[in-house]
Amino acid sequence: MAATDGIFLARPDEPAPGIPLAVKDLLDTAGLTTTYGSAVFADHVPARTARAVLRLETAGYANVGKTNLHEFAYGITSENPHYGTVPNPVAPGRIAGGSSGGNAAALAAGLADAALGTDSGGSIRIPSACCGVVGFKPTFDLVPTDGCFPLAPSFDHVGPMARTVDECVAQLEALVDGFERAVLGSLEEVAVGVAWLDGAEPLVAARVREASDRFPRRRDVDWPRPQIDALFMREVADVHRELYAENSELYGEELATKIERCLAVSDAEASLAAQAREEYREQCTERLEGLDLLITPTLVCVAPPTGIGDLALRGTLIRHTLPFNALGWPALALPCGPAEDRLPASLQLVGRPGADALVLAAGERLAEALSSA
Repeated sequence: MAATDGIFLARPDEPAPGIPLAVKDLLDTAGLTTTYGSAVFADHVPARTARAVLRLETAGYANVGKTNLHEFAYGITSENPHYGTVPNPVAPGRIAGGSSGGNAAALAAGLADAALGTDSGGSIRIPSACCGVVGFKPTFDLVPTDGCFPLAPSFDHVGPMARTVDECVAQLEALVDGFERAVLGSLEEVAVGVAWLDGAEPLVAARVREASDRFPRRRDVDWPRPQIDALFMREVADVHRELYAENSELYGEELATKIERCLAVSDAEASLAAQAREEYREQCTERLEGLDLLITPTLVCVAPPTGIGDLALRGTLIRHTLPFNALGWPALALPCGPAEDRLPASLQLVGRPGADALVLAAGERLAEALSSA
């Protein structure tokens, strides 16, 4: 099945009434083709719907289509060799980001009012940044991943995307039993650390700095980076080991290169990376002492042009996002004004595990402040 517009891969004949919801084609939908962005599953029609999708449908959301993505969700450009490149409605000729690129494009184009995506190294936040929308990666395991094809299971998250923070909160209320919105009177109630501005493009850094200045209680922090690539890659290898052995000819060239690199990771390398991850969690917990939240640029740049490829761009675009998958901490991507080439910049607002409501409440207040500027 080929994408007709690069955004949707399959659409129901007659969507149910409700809030229009785009569903990343990594999440199973009963009776509706679900490809996982792969030629291996081009004709796959699941018998069951992913639990997170069911929860949204029960709450009054209506699936209007399965969205295109990077092949098997392992990439950050959503240039899919089997189903086409996801267009960026706010920046033609630029990538939509990935791997949840179809979701961000559908939101930016007004084809859906809400979207459900997945994020293993930035796959909700990167496309949200590229397309100027909002994306939220919840605390690890807060939203069920049942019925979602895995990428790297201990890094995988399911979460909401939308054009506003409020709509992300509304989805999370449906996705998580007992989730309650936090009430934040003003940004003065929150102490934030600010990090990683020095590596961003000048206007991206300026927009994020200006947004962080809205918090009266703020200070710059030296935030560390993890050395966990070998662990992520080993988990990818374990997911694909048999599937790739049996269907390698159906994998795109770019993805095959990455899978083979993953398969080459040794037990010793994976073990050292797992230990490094635990040490990283301890480091970050210490660095956030005395602060409520952390602010960073979501990306170091605005959306890059298409045609460069994931292998060249991946390290740059996951630089600020993958660390919080390693930690499992909640992280919100929020547009914060025009940057290079007048394209949207995005900031990332991060909290401790379980502080999802606070992250979203602060994001909502900040969005209000930025919109009134």
